[in-house]
Amino acid sequence: MKAVVYTHYGTTDALKVKEVEKPAPKDNEVLIKVHAASVNSWDWDLLRGRPFLARLKGLLKPKYNILGADIAGRIEAVGSNVRSFLPGDEVFGDLSGCSWGGFGEYVCADENALSLKPAGMTFEEAAAIPQAGVLAL
Repeated sequence: MKAVVYTHYGTTDALKVKEVEKPAPKDNEVLIKVHAASVNSWDWDLLRGRPFLARLKGLLKPKYNILGADIAGRIEAVGSNVRSFLPGDEVFGDLSGCSWGGFGEYVCADENALSLKPAGMTFEEAAAIPQAGVLAL
């Protein structure tokens, strides 16, 4: 699968589109085909490694090589312990507490980080809600 990857802190020049291994869900995770992801200040902070607190999980190099926390997409597979979702469900959520990786074609996420996407909402609209919506509140 393709993903926007970074291996060192820096500016947008550090971002590269690369072919990476498609993730597989753990027992409590779902595999999501990402249809939309939004960019926000947390992505920028992690990319730059600033403020210094952004490096808590990766002092010298990033812990997560694929940014993107706010996503919307369709579930393709579920782990054996997942009870809230089924393959085919349309979901959205904030992955910053579990995995990041929304700037890839696929991402795995803990089921607790997700909600069902409202039927009348586009994937793009849903992906813009999680962090921006909470900050607006």
